[in-house]
Amino acid sequence: MSADHELILFALKASHDYGASIARALEIPLSEVEEREFEDGEHKARPLVDVRGRDVVVVHSLYGEPGQSANDKLCRLLFFIGALKESGAASVTAVTPYLCYARKDRQTKLHDPVTTKYVAGLFEAVGTDRVMTIDVHNLAAFQNAFRCRTDHLEANPLFVKHFAPLVGSERVAVVSPDIGGTKRAEEFRRLISAELSTEASAAFVEKRRSGGVVSGDTLVGDVAGRVAIVIDDLISTGTTLIRAARACRNAGASRVYAAATHGLFTGDAARIIADSLIDALAVTDTVPPFRLTGHTASARVAVLQSGSLFADAVMAGRAS
Repeated sequence: MSADHELILFALKASHDYGASIARALEIPLSEVEEREFEDGEHKARPLVDVRGRDVVVVHSLYGEPGQSANDKLCRLLFFIGALKESGAASVTAVTPYLCYARKDRQTKLHDPVTTKYVAGLFEAVGTDRVMTIDVHNLAAFQNAFRCRTDHLEANPLFVKHFAPLVGSERVAVVSPDIGGTKRAEEFRRLISAELSTEASAAFVEKRRSGGVVSGDTLVGDVAGRVAIVIDDLISTGTTLIRAARACRNAGASRVYAAATHGLFTGDAARIIADSLIDALAVTDTVPPFRLTGHTASARVAVLQSGSLFADAVMAGRAS
């Protein structure tokens, strides 16, 4: 990506609104794409503007939803990137706010797949020059899987801006729901401590997972008399979050807030989120909260706009 080349921005249909938010921040229009569906379930997408010799950015968030699985979306994005490269684009950057298959980043059982690595190979096979995403499950695994350039963004600045006014002058404890997320939580703790001009404490909750069953509820750290903010990369069923919130309440936290970049809200998450153990929850718009039903759950969830983070990263890339 070079400042000498004209920048063109596309968003595939399922991510049009997210792409439009990036376009507004960049102050450029979204370019047109033709997407066609075939009777047998196959599809195609092609650019309706000339991309030859231009830097192209394509936005597509790869979460599953009714009508389009994560597999469907991944194929659409890969095929469109291939078409852009065939059409002579100088570079193609894939902006994937939610990157599918990033949670299976290592072998935990004999013959396990490492899907992060396989997805990286698919992006490289169609000629992708750069992949941008935000708050993947395992940053080291993500960076090691790709041979093309990667940019990893963090939602922590958005969460700091959101929670600082809610906390005010109260003491804060930043809690990771498992030991694997302590680096993410520590960065948030550092940022919110600076914003509040007072040192937040750190804590984490013991977590064990076997056969899809999560156990462990020992909390390590000081949350007594403090506002606990549980921070994680994503919420799926919500069981990890509610387990951490319960541990904080049992340890004497005055209130419990929670934040997660990607709100998948699968299974019984709506009921869990509505539980009074959690005072409020913030997620970003990388995955629209379409699975949340019921007023109680929806009222407790703030959805933060993240498109400007990607716009800034795109511009920074053109300057480097």
